[in-house]
Amino acid sequence: MSLVDFIKGSYTEFKDRVEWPKWPELQSSTIVVTIGTVLMAIFTFGVDSLFSKSIANMISLFINLFN
Repeated sequence: MSLVDFIKGSYTEFKDRVEWPKWPELQSSTIVVTIGTVLMAIFTFGVDSLFSKSIANMISLFINLFN
């Protein structure tokens, strides 16, 4: 099978055999992914802030113990 045959076959497959999602499905999926991404970003920010403050407090505690 040559490269040209592969490309022609791939084009035919995408054009005729793949069932592409309808516009309403795409919109609802996009909204779900966007909301999930924003929630994960907020969660990650919160955990990162918590760990950052905890580590800073532990470091300052150790510094104060040895001064």
